[in-house]
Amino acid sequence: MDQPPRLLLTPGEPAGIGPELVVRLAHAGVPAPVVACCDPGLLQRAARRLDLALHLHDADAAAPARPAPGVLGVLPVALRQPETPGRPDPRNASYVLETLDRASDACRQGRYAALVTGPVHKAVINEAGIAFSGHTEYFAARTASEVLMLLAGPRLRVALATTHLPLAAVPAALTAGRLQQALRILHAGLQRDFGIAVPRIAVLGLNPHAGEDGHLGREELDVIIPALQPLRAQGMHLLGPLPADTAFTPAARARCDAVLAMYHDQALPVLKSEAFDTGVNITLGLPYVRTSVDHGTGLDIAGRGMADSSSLCSAARCALQLAAARAHAPA
Repeated sequence: MDQPPRLLLTPGEPAGIGPELVVRLAHAGVPAPVVACCDPGLLQRAARRLDLALHLHDADAAAPARPAPGVLGVLPVALRQPETPGRPDPRNASYVLETLDRASDACRQGRYAALVTGPVHKAVINEAGIAFSGHTEYFAARTASEVLMLLAGPRLRVALATTHLPLAAVPAALTAGRLQQALRILHAGLQRDFGIAVPRIAVLGLNPHAGEDGHLGREELDVIIPALQPLRAQGMHLLGPLPADTAFTPAARARCDAVLAMYHDQALPVLKSEAFDTGVNITLGLPYVRTSVDHGTGLDIAGRGMADSSSLCSAARCALQLAAARAHAPA
């Protein structure tokens, strides 16, 4: 008998709240077996701090479709140094990246239905001398994929044309080719993963008032509008470029299925202000489903039993939904 679809999960930064969230997820009743790619001792110590039972079994062992609360499979990766909650150690940077490598490879091989990632600490990885800008870029490079970051809440989906860039670097990064690639990935993802036959995508301008006809910047006239025209001619339903300050009003949101923002902080504050506990970070364009929490490592509360697992649980359930949608999508 075939095993039911399984989720693979990486807890992220070992000194952050990720390990605690994974333990809480094991008690949350996710409707599929979950395997954690990490150091088993890390999870056991987190469980003891939370005073929660935790039973770990080998990732290759058979698991029931609906495992009992507190049961997790483990794909073991050894910590380089014991964790101290709240105090990231650069010596564990290679451990974090090894969990990502092994998880990405296992999902690409089809051994798991989807990958769910906990929060990593970018600064400590870079302090270890390893250039790292985020999960999205890392998985894109490892799989040689063109990807797009999409954050989704119950009532809003926001994709990013640029991700983890300094604001001063954004205008130069916004080329017509980059925008067209982002819109094609978003359009295809909305069709395949969300079942929207004719997606309606709102495209934001870069400048205040979407450039005010060139008086507040020319990126809209010189880059964004020329990028949209050929895609519209191919049948895409694209709105904009729209001023970001009015694009999220109820009337504007009712006209679209997703929003493409030009940079990280242009739209994510809107989504996180209304869906911080339930928002999910989705990477479109990978050869496997990948979702993540929409928050950070919570170093200030790590080890204190205060972390809320709502976003991780939402990411796990979303991953299962997307994996099911892909499984039933036309070839």
